[in-house]
Amino acid sequence: MVVKSDEYLNVTYEPAQRQLLDFKEEHQYPIGLWTKNNGDPVDIRDTVTINSDQFSNELFIDTFTTTVGERIPERIATAKGTGAFGYFEVTKDISKYTYADVFNGVGKKTPVVVRFATAFQNKGGSELVRDLKTMAVKFYTKQGNLDILALSIPIFAFKDPMLSRDINHAFKRNPQTNLYDFTSVYDLATLRPSFGHALFWVMSDYGIPDGYRRMDAFPIHTYELSNKHGETHYVRFNFRTDLGFSYLTTAQAAAIQAVDLDYYTRDLYNAIDSGKYPSWTLEMDVMTIHDLEKVHYDPFDITRLWKNGTFHTVPIGRLVLNRNVENYFRDIEQAAFDPAHLVPGIPGPIDYLFRGRRMVYKDGRNYRLGRNNENILVNMPLHSKTYVRDGRPPVRLNMKNAPNYYPNSFHGPVPYVDEHRPLKKLQILQSNAVDLEPMWYFYNYILEDEAHKQRFIDNIVLSLVPVTPPVIQRTLKLLFLVDQSLGERVKAAYEVAVATQQAERIAAPPKTVSFRRVPSSETYVKHEPK
Repeated sequence: MVVKSDEYLNVTYEPAQRQLLDFKEEHQYPIGLWTKNNGDPVDIRDTVTINSDQFSNELFIDTFTTTVGERIPERIATAKGTGAFGYFEVTKDISKYTYADVFNGVGKKTPVVVRFATAFQNKGGSELVRDLKTMAVKFYTKQGNLDILALSIPIFAFKDPMLSRDINHAFKRNPQTNLYDFTSVYDLATLRPSFGHALFWVMSDYGIPDGYRRMDAFPIHTYELSNKHGETHYVRFNFRTDLGFSYLTTAQAAAIQAVDLDYYTRDLYNAIDSGKYPSWTLEMDVMTIHDLEKVHYDPFDITRLWKNGTFHTVPIGRLVLNRNVENYFRDIEQAAFDPAHLVPGIPGPIDYLFRGRRMVYKDGRNYRLGRNNENILVNMPLHSKTYVRDGRPPVRLNMKNAPNYYPNSFHGPVPYVDEHRPLKKLQILQSNAVDLEPMWYFYNYILEDEAHKQRFIDNIVLSLVPVTPPVIQRTLKLLFLVDQSLGERVKAAYEVAVATQQAERIAAPPKTVSFRRVPSSETYVKHEPK
């Protein structure tokens, strides 16, 4: 590892801008001969094709036939992302709640890869939009990969998996204009009002964190855990940033966005490269089976918070990111996360959305990366022996010459008996009834002061201005049902915003200036020699 001098570190370039300089510092000479795809060294005369027969130049053919294949389909959601490597360290043994090896034994460290993203932006979009942010963590445990997928807010937009496609469509670009359209967002929110709770969180200060390092993250589902005695607990995990949560106002985000669409990515990379390793404390809110019987709400409803006084909180450990990726495409773009990737001791969530996610994430991974995506380096578990064979690369060792069917009598991989696995699994029935109480509670109690309430209202109004009138009326009606004061304040602010916009258009109509900088037959000037 190259030790960077104080003089080098004092240069005004930030770490992300110094990446190529860093590479040159680490390699005093060229790293080797350039080769064609088959390993044949490139002759310098083949690097220029003008006035030559390109189709007898194998380097030219290699270049042109590989360039168009460099891209893979972007993720349907969370396309705009970044990430890093690090570790998770247990600070409190929780074997009382689970026999999962990753969370037992104080001081135990487990390697991780973490991917952050905005929920609905395209790959080239801005990280500073008011949007859900995501944090996906892959723990490389001795018992297999454990994937925990989290959001920047502690609840989800819906609990019926049938809405997955429609929410994604409503938040993405309009099929004709190819523009983001708040009319579709509020149209769906008013027709499925439980979605409004998540929208409230996004319109508050939680909608634009000041970078991923200063963002809390919540895996949203209620997870079932089991200990070695077969006892079951129900928990909600929380990642709390050790820097403390911090946000950007809409105006602050717009100012940064004008010069840097990749503010979150740059901030994370620069911090890690400078040794300011971001970290999060992982904790869990816990209920017993007896607690479930006492509460007067659905603790498996991911569209609402657990109520204070119905659970207790237990710290687990600390997540630290201390290594930037070496190659973004290899390490982050190809990373595949699946909420169904669980380990013994963590049977996982039992709600209906989780059941739907088990299918959609696998389908998405297979579509983007191919069926053998588990053989991509960043996705490979520490240990794996399967009966999966062949298919499109990568196949790695393809289990060599081991039997490819089960059962067999020739010593292929065999299953085991998990002696601690619970004999019973809780079954739940969930209501589809509309409950506006979580939105009322958010407005009156989560928004901690008048200043935050005003910013929340301003953000709602800003997003409502371009919405069509029928949807506006339904939105205002919903807000009045949630809280009379909220409805009145949004209605008054909306009317002022629309009137101001109309007055500005009348006062300053857009001007078009026509000019030509490209020479034409009319503007061509002859250059006569003197």
